[in-house]
Amino acid sequence: MAPTESLEAKELSLVGKVELRIALTDSDTKLESILNTYLPPLLLKLASDHISVRNKVISICQHVNTRIKAPQIKLPVAALLKQYKENVNPLIRHFDLLYIQQGLDRLQVSVRLDLLPLLVNGIHQNFLESARHTSSLFNMLLKLLHSLTLPPRGSADDLGLRQQLGFVTAVDDAQFVASWIGRLILYTSDRSRKSLPGLNVEDCSFLQLYDNKDTWQPSVAGGMILAETKVVAIKFLASGAFTDTERFFPALFASSDPNSRISDIGDDMLKRAVPAISLDMDEILEHLFQLYLGTKGSEGSLPARAPLQTRILSLLCKSKRATSYTAESIQILRDGLTSDSQGGSTSSTMGKQGLEASKLRAQIFAYANWLARMSETADIDIVAPSLVSQLRGYIESQGWPIYNEASSGQSSQEVHLRSLGYESIGVLARASPTAIVLDVDLDLLRWLFDSLAADTAGREVNLSIENALSSVLGAFGGSLSKELETSLEGLLLHNMQRQPGDTEGSGNTIVRSTQFTAVRFANRCLPFSNTKARWINALAIGDGTNTRREVLEEGRKGLNPYWYRMLNPEKLEGTHEKDVASSKYDFPCLVDLIEQFFGSNSPWNPSNLQGKSLPMSDAYSVATRFCHNVLLYQGLSSDLPALDSEWERQLEILVSNDGKAREKIKNYVRTLAANAATRSALELLLVAEFNGIVTPTSKEISSSGGNCVLQLCSLSPDPVVSKLVPHVGLLRNSITCTNRSLRETASRLFGILASHPDCSQTEVQGMMSAYQSKSKAWQEAVGSQYIDVHGAVLAITFTLSRRSFRIYSSATPMDKLKNKPFIDVILEILTSSHDKTLLDAAIVSIYELSLFRTLFPDSLLPAYSAVAIVKKLAEHAEKGNENAVKALGAFAMQCEEDLAERSAFDQIIDTLFKLYSLRDPAIQFAVGEALSYAAAGWRSKALSAALDIEGSPPPSASRDIALSSVLDRILEECKTTKPALRQASVIWLLCHIQFCGHLPSVQERLRDCQIAFKGFLADRDSLNQETASRGLSLLYEHGDAELKDDLVRDLVSSFTGTTANMSGTISAETQLFEPGALPTGDGSVTTYKDIMSLAAEVGQPSLVYQFMSLAANNAIWSSRAAFGRFGLSSIFSHSNVDGYLAQNPKLYPALFRYRFDPNTNVRASMNGIWAALVREPTATIDKHFDSIMGDLLKNILGKEWRTRQACCAAIADLVQSRPATKYEKYIGEIWTLTFKVCDDIKESVRTAAMALARVLVGILTRGLEAGDSSTRTAGAMLKNVLPFLLSPSGLESPAQDVQAFSLSALLQIIKKSNKAALRPFVPDLIGRLILLLSSLEPEGIEYVRLRAEQYGVTGQQIDDARLSGVRESPMLEAIERCLDFLDEKSMQELRAALENAITSGLGLPSRVGGSRVLVSLSTRHNFLFKPYANHFLKLARKQVLDRNDTISASYSAACGYLARLASDEEIVKLVEYCRKLYFGSDDERHRLVAGEMVLATSKYATDRFNALAAEILPFVFLAKHDSYDRAKSVFQDTWNETVGGSRTVLLYLDEIISLAMQYLNSPRWALKHTAAFTIAETINAAGAEMSDAAAQVIWPGIESAMDGKTWEGKEKILQALVKFARAKNVVTEDEGRWAQIQKIVLRESKRNNAVYRQHALACLADYVELRESIKLGTEVYEITAPIIEEVLVGPEAMDHDMQSGGLPSKTVNEEIVANAQAALLRSINPLGLANEDLLSSLSRALALTARTFSEIGSRKVHNAIFEAEQSLFRKLQRVLRSPVPEPVIQVLIKFVKLLFRTGDQVEQTRTKAAEAAAAFAPLTGADERMRVALIEEISGARAQERSVTVQQSLERARQAIPDA
Repeated sequence: MAPTESLEAKELSLVGKVELRIALTDSDTKLESILNTYLPPLLLKLASDHISVRNKVISICQHVNTRIKAPQIKLPVAALLKQYKENVNPLIRHFDLLYIQQGLDRLQVSVRLDLLPLLVNGIHQNFLESARHTSSLFNMLLKLLHSLTLPPRGSADDLGLRQQLGFVTAVDDAQFVASWIGRLILYTSDRSRKSLPGLNVEDCSFLQLYDNKDTWQPSVAGGMILAETKVVAIKFLASGAFTDTERFFPALFASSDPNSRISDIGDDMLKRAVPAISLDMDEILEHLFQLYLGTKGSEGSLPARAPLQTRILSLLCKSKRATSYTAESIQILRDGLTSDSQGGSTSSTMGKQGLEASKLRAQIFAYANWLARMSETADIDIVAPSLVSQLRGYIESQGWPIYNEASSGQSSQEVHLRSLGYESIGVLARASPTAIVLDVDLDLLRWLFDSLAADTAGREVNLSIENALSSVLGAFGGSLSKELETSLEGLLLHNMQRQPGDTEGSGNTIVRSTQFTAVRFANRCLPFSNTKARWINALAIGDGTNTRREVLEEGRKGLNPYWYRMLNPEKLEGTHEKDVASSKYDFPCLVDLIEQFFGSNSPWNPSNLQGKSLPMSDAYSVATRFCHNVLLYQGLSSDLPALDSEWERQLEILVSNDGKAREKIKNYVRTLAANAATRSALELLLVAEFNGIVTPTSKEISSSGGNCVLQLCSLSPDPVVSKLVPHVGLLRNSITCTNRSLRETASRLFGILASHPDCSQTEVQGMMSAYQSKSKAWQEAVGSQYIDVHGAVLAITFTLSRRSFRIYSSATPMDKLKNKPFIDVILEILTSSHDKTLLDAAIVSIYELSLFRTLFPDSLLPAYSAVAIVKKLAEHAEKGNENAVKALGAFAMQCEEDLAERSAFDQIIDTLFKLYSLRDPAIQFAVGEALSYAAAGWRSKALSAALDIEGSPPPSASRDIALSSVLDRILEECKTTKPALRQASVIWLLCHIQFCGHLPSVQERLRDCQIAFKGFLADRDSLNQETASRGLSLLYEHGDAELKDDLVRDLVSSFTGTTANMSGTISAETQLFEPGALPTGDGSVTTYKDIMSLAAEVGQPSLVYQFMSLAANNAIWSSRAAFGRFGLSSIFSHSNVDGYLAQNPKLYPALFRYRFDPNTNVRASMNGIWAALVREPTATIDKHFDSIMGDLLKNILGKEWRTRQACCAAIADLVQSRPATKYEKYIGEIWTLTFKVCDDIKESVRTAAMALARVLVGILTRGLEAGDSSTRTAGAMLKNVLPFLLSPSGLESPAQDVQAFSLSALLQIIKKSNKAALRPFVPDLIGRLILLLSSLEPEGIEYVRLRAEQYGVTGQQIDDARLSGVRESPMLEAIERCLDFLDEKSMQELRAALENAITSGLGLPSRVGGSRVLVSLSTRHNFLFKPYANHFLKLARKQVLDRNDTISASYSAACGYLARLASDEEIVKLVEYCRKLYFGSDDERHRLVAGEMVLATSKYATDRFNALAAEILPFVFLAKHDSYDRAKSVFQDTWNETVGGSRTVLLYLDEIISLAMQYLNSPRWALKHTAAFTIAETINAAGAEMSDAAAQVIWPGIESAMDGKTWEGKEKILQALVKFARAKNVVTEDEGRWAQIQKIVLRESKRNNAVYRQHALACLADYVELRESIKLGTEVYEITAPIIEEVLVGPEAMDHDMQSGGLPSKTVNEEIVANAQAALLRSINPLGLANEDLLSSLSRALALTARTFSEIGSRKVHNAIFEAEQSLFRKLQRVLRSPVPEPVIQVLIKFVKLLFRTGDQVEQTRTKAAEAAAAFAPLTGADERMRVALIEEISGARAQERSVTVQQSLERARQAIPDA
């Protein structure tokens, strides 16, 4: 035990010695020295193992605590802090902290700041060891930050701060400090709750120093201001001591702080911090969710405030990983969409209304959309149902479907949120369709449809519901179950029946139609085979009258397979999807479709139409046509027409012209007829089509339905057609109706049915008899009777011809002769009638009767020979009647060939050939058709559809000789040079190949036909080209393999060559140019003969070759245009697979280029060939990409403008559809060549080049935006494009569209570019953009400004508008973004470019733009710009003197911003420059400019302004008294914003007076007056308590200011002088100064200027009452008496010295007299006056006053007199004692009487008289007579007085009279 006791004693001894040393110190200095040495070691003893030692140390510390209370004693803080860091003993640390906290504030600032690195070193570890102790350390850190001056951002010192603080190696310490600064930002001093939003209980305790209530109490020692502490802390965080990653969370908190000083810094830090971190890190996401939602438990944190939650959600919307936090996401939606009234807890922040709450809700909806778009399927399936439920609940809480505006608070915001809610539901439903939408009940879809129908919140919400339904639409993209499909059908049908205004069972009123959306769902969600969907389409079409256009169009699209495919594009993801898509496109089952449309439940069922009008007439026509087309399409089974936009027409053509197709359909119809169920449906369709004929309601129904029923009858067997036979009588009205198309259709149908074997002959005979009677009476017909005859003739014609065909084989000659009477009638009509309708009927009859061999030469009467008929038909044919042409061909079928002599057949053929002169192509096609069946009979395919009843075509005579001869003749005519004949012959040849190409006679001549067609490919007539192209296609189909390859080889060689080798031969009459294309003055060059003649005439044979070169070139392009006509594409297509092209792929580059040819025909042709030739375009282009691109780049500068233009368009298309890597090696060449072509001589080429440039820019911007292009590639592209956009060909182009493109492109590039790519171009770009601001301004704006007054505006108003335009200019926005890309290097480069732009800019926009850039650099980029601030401040000073006020003001403001960053020396120079402008120029505008610069400096550089206040404020104070109002106003604003009160004047009094004295004697009156006003104002500011020192300074100035003659405003100086004299301590000790003041006042009162005199006399009146010892009565009388006399005598006696030179006004005169009287009466000072002197003064005054009273009745004068008398009477009260001399009594009694001469004065004057009487009342105690006189006067006045106020005043005066 002994050693231990020895150690304890030793320690106690050491401690005792320290205690003794401390106790023996007798001064604070010695104590400080001892403590510096021994205090840290002493505290170490607190770690002793012996309690006695520890207690001893503690007792010593208590003694020390009493000794160190003096603040001058400094403690060893550094040693204590180091000791704290090195020891872990809690007791030692406690006392270390105790003395550190006590001594820290006693240290000098520099010493304190030296402790900062030591303080933060290891602070994170300290926290782990003791949070309570670390809270004190952090608190001390915050205190030090208040004293810390941070280096400029980005400077070397700033970057070295992290190293200096040791954060480079101690990253944990940096993170700890940053983290707790972030918590500090969230902290508030509200202690009503233990935890706060974002902070748990422990966090709050830490920042509060563990419940130290004085921590944030600035009034308590050691307390801090929380708001200021946050500001300095966030500034420290923004320094280089921390990295962007460490700043992220604190920056997030700061950016949402309500204090703009904090949020501005936070926004800046957050912009830099977000790119530095990954928002997909779980650690960051968990913290974000925790902040948003708070933490659980009583000690947990509360949810963040709404602004921070909004920020957090905006970040979560950038993180894909965040979507996996399903529970948190659901909680966010639940809290955000549940208000307090709905049971929300304290965790809900959305219970309150407000702007922040609305922003948060909007962001919540955005987050919901993000979840829907970015979540994995498994995650969104978990989240979506709950989110949708919450969203529905939120919408319904607002009132659904009727919006409850009263309970929703802020209507506009809530409506917007309601819209977002609907849209979010739609997005979520599309993202998770299985979990939300695709239930059998379709609950959500029904709810959305109900919302669309009945929601009353307005149009915005309606659009959002439609958007939501559009999103839901995508959920039904796959195959639906049968149950779901049935449920959807019912829902859609229900919504088709809803009508606005209806009230449903739920009580909801329909406010809008849902038909359009329902039809969209039917077309996109249900397969094409769904008959209910097709019925919905029919309902959408309706009757076409009450249906909206979009509903009608959508309904039509649903009944068109092509548009259905366009609405539901085929998926390419996999085989299963393709199969599903293909099945979706299947046509409906024909039987089900017919049952749906026309079955028993349909309003169109035949049984429901009896005797009724047709419902939904427009839809009926479309429906029958659709069912008919479905039958045809399914009947073809193979060789189906392509389902494109023309599928219906192609189907019609195929059925009409293709015999094989018709036969397939007939077989299919026979199959349907063979089955009972399908036959019933077929007959139902036939009857429905028939009903469209017999009950027409529109032209459309009649024509469309008629064509269908005729076609179906022609394709159906007789047993099916027999279904219509009983109804043949219903056609009676239609046959004679006014609709010609319907008459013809009904007549044809009558012929089919009347000739049917099952038809009742009784009814038919009756109708036929009636029709024959009408036809025979054709000559008596008039008016509408012609229509009846027309219908009757056609009905008989079709009936006889079909009946003849049916009984042809068994007919007897007598049967045939029965038809002669009718034939005679039609021949009579043909030869004798002049009515067009009857003639047409006759011609059609001849055609039909001849075709079915009812009319033939042997059946004619002698009067009507075959030749005569041919002649008559030829006459009509030559007039362009197609029916006549066909009738000739049909009649020729019945004429025999006669090789020996010229027969009727030959005559018909000749007649048909002679019709070539008719230039109508339709006629020529009719001629070709007629020639085909004239030569081939029924073997011609032209008659395929002519046989409309069951049976085989009748036999035809063999016409092989005729067929060959006609073909030879056509081939010969193809060689002609006559344009009309060439066109006709190629059309005839095409018809022959088309209709007779299957016949052997034609097969033998295919090669000759090929040569003929090739000769037309280069023809200049596009119709000839098309016809030849189609003919070659037909030849290709009919030819053998060798013929096919030869044809392809010839076509390709012509296509890829440069000569038109298909042009054929040239003769003298060959037309090479259109008439007028090459005028020669008296005509034009058209044929080869013309060229030869012209060359001979001018003596230049070479002219022939030049013209022929033009013609050949034209032929090249003409031939190329022909390649895609009709069928040549199929030739290439087949050849590509197994022919010539398969081994020759060089065609692709040229073909790709020709697809973009400017010639419409060429372009269409090439696209057709490309589509047929290239089955997989993407793969083909990729394979041949280099050759295609090489060809385009080679030809883009070619000689032909067509080629250049096509290359531009082709390159644009090529690069848009390929990745950048594909064409990266060509990009430089593409840009270069594009810019060259942009300057092409031809406008269309320039336009195409501009379009290409636009595409390239778009590619560039998309690449820059996506960040997928390397900096090198982007830089190379920018290097090419930016100079062009800024060149005279771009933004400076005179063309408005070019300017617009260039501007748009440039803005897009700047907006989408990243820093690395754009930064090298920023300096030059900014300078150029500034200069271009003026270039884009309308040219006439300057003209209008110069003549502004003519337009009723001022030039300044126009400049203000221009300035507003600059501020809102997108170019200025682009400049701002460029500035954001600056770094130190580019800032240095910007200096020269910006200086050049500022100095060389001419227009207002450029000049103002330059100033705006300076402002932006000074505010948003001050760290980079500070080194250049001095230079640009000098430059801006030079711009402020611009003649334009707007420009001057802009640069003045820029000077103010630049002053923030400029050095003190430069700011002093700025002030000196302003003073020089102000004092050194006679121009008022210069003074204004000086004021604007000073005002801007005070506004935008307040701290710098205040630092130089002694230099600036005296100047401002002086200048704010300027006589120029605008300048005065500016300086006044500066003074008001800078100075806190008037006492500031005294602070700078010496400087102000000194400055004013310099200019009191200035030769410039404006400055002289300004200086005088300044001195006067100093007196007003000093007030009555002016010190003697101040008076000593002011007096010389005010004395000097009063020198000189009168000037406008001098009265203010005189008033200030009197105020100066009134001040205490001013003249009491200096009689000389008093005398001088008196002298000045008297002198100024004698001035003759009437305006000035009134003020001078008022000042005199004020002055004479200043001192009781003054005796100025005589002097004042001598001054005032003459003045009063002058006025009394008359104004003409006065010496008028007014600026206007006219007489003084009555008001001025009254003012002069009033002030003169006041001065006179107040100058009587009874004190010290002898009785005789007093009597004299009173007498003089009384006499003058009485006279004034009697001669001037002015209220102003009388008031002044009474007020002055009141003052006089009070003075007399002090000196007048009894006995009073008699003369004085008499004078005073007169004064009394004078008081009551106011009977006719206003109440105010009478009141003042009474008040004067009250002042006189005490004087009456000296003499009874005065008392009696006053009482009498008061009594008399009281009796006459009406005013209660005056009566009361008189009563007071009466009471003031002493008793007798």
